[in-house]
Amino acid sequence: MPIYNKLVRDLIPEVIAKNGKQYTTKVLAPEVHLAEIKLKMQEEALEFKESVSQQDELEELADVLELVHAALSVYNVSFQELEQIRLTKKEQRGGFTKGIYLLEVEDD
Repeated sequence: MPIYNKLVRDLIPEVIAKNGKQYTTKVLAPEVHLAEIKLKMQEEALEFKESVSQQDELEELADVLELVHAALSVYNVSFQELEQIRLTKKEQRGGFTKGIYLLEVEDD
């Protein structure tokens, strides 16, 4: 029996059961859940980086967004609150839409 020891989407146990297989799961405590969300986000970001088609890239971005929502749930913060933080940072420092790539800054 393969051992995974990783965070999976909420309906994965049902998918496994529908395929007639046995599984073992546990519900994580909030602090462990958050740590696993962070690990999973790294995995999904790497998959986004390695994707070659736009469809695959969009699916990986959707996975990252799903993990953002999961983290917000652990923090008990709404997406609207996160969006306000994003907009404040964008207003103060800009976004990433222009593709500006900093090469160097002269030292004094």
